Amino acid sequence: MDEPIEQSTSPSDPDPNPVPTTIVHPRREPFEHGLLPIQKLIFNDPVEALTPLKQKFASSSTQRVDSEAISELLQISSDHARLVIETLTSVLHSETDPLVAARPDDIDSVGADLRDLILFLYIQSYKRLLPRSHKDSAAVADVWPSTSAFDGFLSALSPLQLVRSNSRRFMPSLADEEAHQLSYLQKHLANILSLLSEPVEGEGEECLVLTMEGFEHLGFLIQFDDKVSEGVPLSQAAPFFANSDPDMPAVPVPASQVHDWLMKTIVSSLECVTEKASAKENGHSSGSDLDVAMTDASPSSAKAPPSVRSPCFVEGVSKSSYVKQASDIKNSSVKVINCHDSTIYILAPLRYAVIYGCSDATIVLGAVGKAVRVEHCERVHVIVAAKRVCIANCRECVFFLGVNQRPLVLGDNHKLMVAPYNTYYSQLEEHMTEVGIVSAINRWDEALPIGAVDPHDSLSHPAGVSDAQTESATRLDPDQFTNFLIPNWFEGASSGPTKDNPFPLPDAYLTSQQRNQKNLSEIKQILREVPLEENRKRELSSALHVYFRDWLYASGNIRQLYCLQGD
Repeated sequence: MDEPIEQSTSPSDPDPNPVPTTIVHPRREPFEHGLLPIQKLIFNDPVEALTPLKQKFASSSTQRVDSEAISELLQISSDHARLVIETLTSVLHSETDPLVAARPDDIDSVGADLRDLILFLYIQSYKRLLPRSHKDSAAVADVWPSTSAFDGFLSALSPLQLVRSNSRRFMPSLADEEAHQLSYLQKHLANILSLLSEPVEGEGEECLVLTMEGFEHLGFLIQFDDKVSEGVPLSQAAPFFANSDPDMPAVPVPASQVHDWLMKTIVSSLECVTEKASAKENGHSSGSDLDVAMTDASPSSAKAPPSVRSPCFVEGVSKSSYVKQASDIKNSSVKVINCHDSTIYILAPLRYAVIYGCSDATIVLGAVGKAVRVEHCERVHVIVAAKRVCIANCRECVFFLGVNQRPLVLGDNHKLMVAPYNTYYSQLEEHMTEVGIVSAINRWDEALPIGAVDPHDSLSHPAGVSDAQTESATRLDPDQFTNFLIPNWFEGASSGPTKDNPFPLPDAYLTSQQRNQKNLSEIKQILREVPLEENRKRELSSALHVYFRDWLYASGNIRQLYCLQGD
């Protein structure tokens, strides 16, 4: 693989039988789940800002940085410094890093690897790709009433707009996002490599070299083509270290050499992504296209096996139910997009999940071990056991959370409520153990609101609002708290040990639950014992059914019955 890459440098002397070069992809997770709207982390000159951090800790034996040091060096609060480490942990590329296995209370004492931290802080300057403009913007404006000074800027992709578009054509495709991220890495590659490199004295002048270990940390931002399976070191896909003796330290490589090879690889990869995106727009989509990951909710979308890099899409479910269990999920990430008036169950262990542009729905996610992002949703109930949850630009949503870290609230939110986790299914605890969620820790009511404006969006915002704090979430009244029952659709299917909600309920919610159960038992007993003639019993039964039906519609719980219709 090495020689053809090194020799394919002269455009005037093309190889008549070119060997395909390595394709590089940006890792989506840092860009999708790792950006924090904290102004002090967005540097005009990242190299100048991060060099003191590198110099202070590069000589330490462990090269690990705790939140106290981050708070001091970056002049941010201790809460924000801990948030930096927690967020970095959720998007790390290496499963062997001590942070990944650390218990939630031990994350700060373990600290972040200096090189991963530098890369994480560097990409805080990244601007997300703008959504494609809506052709019917005037018609959209009148269905999303402006109740906030930020609405015209931050609610460009409201659930109601998505209902009208009824597709993802106004959202950037995976190919668009990949090209955008590759272009960002191309522009900033020299700076990134300089921060990962080490100075050496050579022939009277100082130069920068990159060790094999330093090169491995680029895996935080990039990964090579799918043919390089997970678990294979990043360095083995590059020509510099691929043939190194495992028993001998690899010789450092000049950073300029690494830069030149990576730039050629990024340019080649950009051309490949652009060609695929162009072919898709012209109607020549192929099975290898980035966007045909797996839109499970649509029967017509079964085009090709999902890529290991691509998320599983659940898209466009409307006025129905949708169920997936662990055996049905082939990817470790799920995106639930543009779903309305429905109940959706993804009962599986996952790494990442995104819920985007949904309205009037109940969405139950099994166990998410890295991060969940809920964005641009309206009147949605989200029930999830997760390590961390981020909520952005949502309205009138309720979140029933079993979460190990403080829920993050960003953007333009209105009337959000949070409550303790309120359901279970037979394999829930197995899935939680598999992805590392601790049931004894639930920080559902410790929401951390940050900014009303997300500086990572490529949008123009009104002057003076960049530091405004977002509206936080309030606690659901314990009297309104109810258990959510997940039906058992598959009789005889493999069952698990979970028989109840694994997250302990706070006293107020437990008392309310016990009181409701007691009241129900007493009403049942009274109904059984009341002396009524048959015709009066029928009248009572009919009246109860009417009241129950009215409650189902008024509360929105009618959606749960969709699951029992034809499944």
